[in-house]
Amino acid sequence: MDVAGIFRLVALAVLCLGAFAAAQTAPPLVIVDESLPSLDPGVEVRFPLSGRGGVPPYHWSVTAGTLPEGISLTPEGVLAGRPARAGRYAYTVTVEDSATPRNRISKDLQTVVSASLVLEWLRPPQVRGDLIDGAVRVSNGTTDDFDLTFIIVAINEIGRATALGYQHFTLKAGTANFQIPFGQTLPYGKYLVHADAVAEIPARNRILRRLLETPAPLPITQGP
Repeated sequence: MDVAGIFRLVALAVLCLGAFAAAQTAPPLVIVDESLPSLDPGVEVRFPLSGRGGVPPYHWSVTAGTLPEGISLTPEGVLAGRPARAGRYAYTVTVEDSATPRNRISKDLQTVVSASLVLEWLRPPQVRGDLIDGAVRVSNGTTDDFDLTFIIVAINEIGRATALGYQHFTLKAGTANFQIPFGQTLPYGKYLVHADAVAEIPARNRILRRLLETPAPLPITQGP
């Protein structure tokens, strides 16, 4: 073996011994997080999980349970995304370090997605002659008043949108199941109905948004 090859072997041995020594002297690997903040449906979140000990860098994964729909855990340990719906979600996160051999530890966590702004069909859109009508209900599950904008449109086959209803008002904190009817006569065609509610909380610089959509186009078969 030439001199260069010997130096490479020595360097590799030194690196392996260094990693082994670090693994032996590093404090135990632990997951620091005990509880996670409550999340809001439709609001972008980026929350880093915390570990210490072992030999960084760490690699994170979900090994049991279910994250909130719309949220994922990156290998770097960041919960990121936009939760889709309210609920309580339990799951297990696992972190591995870079020691040789690797240290590995798991922890059970919970995330609550609060029902801050709820938008639901009270009467789903239906066709009656040349009319599409129905009603939604909205709820404010927070301790803040909302500046709420609600708009619902019917979109035909060529992408033309017709407003079926519009409201802009203050929805008081704690209001449950506030009803908003909608309806409009339309020409021949097939229409997807989209409902959009946007709540602004200026004092907290927050915007919440909920969307509803009919699962299939609604046909209007007679003219106004």
